[in-house]
Amino acid sequence: MQKYNVSAAMVVYGGAEEAADGVRSILANSNSCDLTFYVIDNASPDDSAALLQREFDGIPHVTVNCLPNNIGFGSGHNTVIPKLQSDYHAVINPDITIDHDVLGTLCQYLDEHPDVVMVTPQLRFPDDTPQHTAKRAPTFLSLLARQLHLGFLKKYEDHYLMLDEDLTREQDIQFCSGCFFVMRTSVFREIGGFDEDYFMYVEDADITRKAMGKGRVVFVPSTYVHHAWHRNTTRSRKHFFMQLQSMGRYFCKWGFHLK
Repeated sequence: MQKYNVSAAMVVYGGAEEAADGVRSILANSNSCDLTFYVIDNASPDDSAALLQREFDGIPHVTVNCLPNNIGFGSGHNTVIPKLQSDYHAVINPDITIDHDVLGTLCQYLDEHPDVVMVTPQLRFPDDTPQHTAKRAPTFLSLLARQLHLGFLKKYEDHYLMLDEDLTREQDIQFCSGCFFVMRTSVFREIGGFDEDYFMYVEDADITRKAMGKGRVVFVPSTYVHHAWHRNTTRSRKHFFMQLQSMGRYFCKWGFHLK
């Protein structure tokens, strides 16, 4: 059986038990991969760093890096770039679990499609109900619709979520969620990983746009991951305004589109 040379990174800020469950599920279900896993604790305010170090002490190919300060989601992921020696690199959220060889399936897809540089699977809730995965590039009204849930904005949200497409088939997409994707490591390195001027939110839309400058970005619905999806923007005014700031940066960088 072919072994794919894969690296994966997970940035953790609290909630170490959930993160550890996710890492264990990926290690147990990546039999076709020669996998190196980096777990980055982003200066968690609880005892997550110590728990993760104890959990994975002595586990081959798993490295726990504990940062002295919370430098943000994208910057945390970028800390591993100098260490990467893989062919493919996965960005994985702590609230992701898998029950089959998702990484192997996606690496095989990249092997078979040399014009594709970045792929993402279906996202499902833990009860197997689907989440919206495939997206078009964000516009002001589509992102507003995601936050405010007003009836007159629904058509913009539906277009953004590609609900006018057959999402049981592979689709080229313009926004790949940062909770789980696989990219050619050479491309991840070439584009400099994530833009570190985003502290959190919308950096995944940004890295997708950068990846699209190197090749196709594809949604592959033949495989899936489970995503618990903790949406802080719906519960915290601080996180909502942090997202607005990131949206502003994205539109300044890539151009403002109302709808």
